[in-house]
Order: sequence, then C-alpha cells, then structure tokens
Amino acid sequence: MKTLTPASSALQGAEAKPFWTSGANAPENLASLEAHTSCDLAIVGGGLTGLWAGIEAKIENPDLDVVILESQQIAFGASGRNGGFFSESLTHGLAHGLSLWPKEIDTLLRLGRENVSEIFKFLDSEKINAEQNFCGKSVMALRPHHVKELEASFKQLLKYGENVEFLDGEETRKDIDSPTYLASLRIHDGSGILDPAKLSWGLRQSAIARGVRIYEMTRVTGLSKSRTSVLLHTAHGIVTANKVILATNAFHPLLRRMRNMAIPVFDHVLVTEQLSQAQLDSIGWKQNQGVTDAGNQFHYYRRTPDNRILWGGYDAIYYKGSQRDISPERYAPSHELLAEQFFQTFPQLEGLNFTNKWAGMIDTTSRFTPVIGRAFGGKVAYAFGYTGLGVTSSRFGAKVALDFIANRESELTQLALVARKPIPFPPEPIRSLLVSKTRASLAREDIDGKRGPWLGLLDRMGVGFNS
Repeated sequence: MKTLTPASSALQGAEAKPFWTSGANAPENLASLEAHTSCDLAIVGGGLTGLWAGIEAKIENPDLDVVILESQQIAFGASGRNGGFFSESLTHGLAHGLSLWPKEIDTLLRLGRENVSEIFKFLDSEKINAEQNFCGKSVMALRPHHVKELEASFKQLLKYGENVEFLDGEETRKDIDSPTYLASLRIHDGSGILDPAKLSWGLRQSAIARGVRIYEMTRVTGLSKSRTSVLLHTAHGIVTANKVILATNAFHPLLRRMRNMAIPVFDHVLVTEQLSQAQLDSIGWKQNQGVTDAGNQFHYYRRTPDNRILWGGYDAIYYKGSQRDISPERYAPSHELLAEQFFQTFPQLEGLNFTNKWAGMIDTTSRFTPVIGRAFGGKVAYAFGYTGLGVTSSRFGAKVALDFIANRESELTQLALVARKPIPFPPEPIRSLLVSKTRASLAREDIDGKRGPWLGLLDRMGVGFNS
C-alpha cells in the first residue's frame, strides 16, 4: 500500500471545483437563446470583458439593444477561476512597460490608475460587494539573486512615485513567517484582492438592470457577415447584430487572425480549509496583502475573508495543439506539486487540508499584454490575451473595443500598446518546441539568475518573458 505524503494526504478531500463558485451564493442560471434575434451590439463571452463592454455600452447609450452570449454560466471561465488579485498595471508590471513603451509609460500608468479608480467608484455606486480590499502586495525573494532584483525594482518603483518598502529577511519574516523568505518588496498601492465571482455576478446584475439581454449556455459556433450585419450562429438561433465584440478570452477564437495571437495555458489553484487562530498566529500576515514569489515560475497566494489560504501558480502547462478540453485528471501532478510547495513555504501548517482544487485557462500572448483590434470593416472588435492580469484590465480592453466599433479615435486606440500587435505564436509542432524551450530556460534562470542566450533573444524581440 502506497504511503501518503503530507501533500497527497492534504489533497484527499479536496473538491475539484473553484472555491469562488462552490458556495451557495451563485445566482440562478439565465435562460439560453431559443430563437433567432437581432440587436445593435452582440458580445460573445460573458466574462469580465464582455460584462464591462455591455455595461459601458449602455452607460454611453441607454437605448442601445445589447446582447451577451455566454457558452456556460457567468463566472465559469477565468472570471471565476482566478486568484482574485487586481492591479492598476496595463503592461504586466512597470519594468515590462518601460522596456516596451518607454515613451508612453507615464500615460499608461495614468490610464491604469484611472481604470481601477473608475471600477471601484462604479462598484460603490452599484452597491456591489466583491470583498474588494486595496491592500497592495508583497513580492518575496526566495534565492539570493532575487534579492538583487527586488532592490533594483524598489529603486525603479520609487522613481515612479510608488509607495513601496524593501524589507530584509528578518523584517519580511516578521510580516509573514516562512523559512524560505530572504527579503521582500512591500508595495502598498496599486493592487489588492477581491472575490472574482462576486465581482462577475455583481456586474451581471448591473448589466441586466440596464437592459442588457444575457443568454447563458449559448455557444457561438461561428460568425459570418451579410451586406449590413454580422451573423452569430448558435445551436438554437442566429443573432443578427449591427456590431459585435468578441470577448472569448482563452476559449476557441472565432476569427482566424486571433488563433495565433494567444495560446491557452493551464494554471492550477488550491484553497485550504479555514485556519485556526493558532495557525493564523504562526504565520502573521496581519496586513492581509496579496503575495507572489519573485521568480519566473512563481506562486501567488492570499488569505480569503473566512481565513483560508488560496495558493496557485507555478506549474503553468501548455498542451500541444492548443488543447482546451483537458480532463481534470490531467491536473493531478500539478496540484500535488503545489501542495508540496505550500508546505515547504509554511511548514508550520503541516496537517492543514485543502478543500478545493481546480485549473483554468490563461490566454497568454507573446508580449504578456492584451490584443485589441477590429475586423469585418470595423463591425467586429476583439479584446483578449490578458495573460493572467485581466481582473481589472478587462475593463480597459472593453473600452478600447467599444471605441473601435464606434469608429472613433481616442487616447486609448492611439496607444502603441493597442496599435502594435504582439508577435504571433508559430504553428505546431514549432509552437510546442518553443514553449518547452522557453519554459526550460525560465526554470534555469530561477536557479542561477542568468537570462541565457535564448531568453536574451526573446527580450530583444519584445516578448513578455522579462516581466
């Protein structure tokens, strides 16, 4: 009989379902589309991008007839499977933004701050309680070369007006106690944590209250165009729309041009049972900030409002051929690895069990920032590729897409981040080979701190692996 490790034992009773949507707070499902219909604006995808697009369109023009078509239920995909972190960054971090758009960085920083400020003003006005907490984050150094990297980041963030502290190992462990921590960067502003499912459900209600028609369990299988309209094909009817926004995130793209702009990468997450007061005291974490490691293969983790720990990341998996329909059994090795690493980080919590385990797709672009564009002569716009930072930047993507279908030039549409598209991923089998090579190079850098020739080449090409 196989002896269970502490990690495998802790996983035995875990439910294979996202923590955020496993409670009793989910709203009733909405009806599916059952007949042909027409509208002014059709939005494919009921994730955060789609919901924000519908809401912003109705705020701009309350008389607009808007339809959202969701293939599952609201909060089924990345909108309900992420860790519940939000950030003001539109560029996957300051350093990455400076490396790609140095002339626009001040504008991008301002737009990112305005975007998050407007989101939380809207949540307040709509009385949406998404357990939002503007608590900042800590980035933890686990190896000596991480300490030097965080010192450089500290200086850079200070230069751009961020409220940030550099903490040595002892100071870090007084804040959050782990034997793995050598130093940390405590960033007080610009980010925080929330409940992503409550955010999605709150936005769903706001959209419905404004007259947006939302159809769940309505998969769009294709789109075509007539002389004056765009036709969205579903199993039970065709939606004829004057304009369309595609907000399908990592799911199957409906436009050929979207197929090589992002790849689906599976991210894995665990949530523990509730911690006792003694367990909470053993780790500290009084400020309740979000936490990430400093490495390329990094963990992200946070406390939940009911004193659990959400622990995810590290083992991001790409399946050859951009497979999206992966059986949950395939996630088991990644969940086992995550559990082992959890107890390495917090050995004082050995014996704690996990109640939830899941995986979700991240729509990763080569540049780690979204792709926003238009097609069909401006009748169709698309926004996707947030690469794990879409909780708040999804609203930015929605607003750019709305500018595109309105055929208006704006500060947003003129950004180089929007105008210049990332380098597309090559076709298979080259795609899988390059993903494997890059992942191996990133893992080596995590050990020795050296970029190596391959990562250096990618840096010069402007892809996202230096962020």
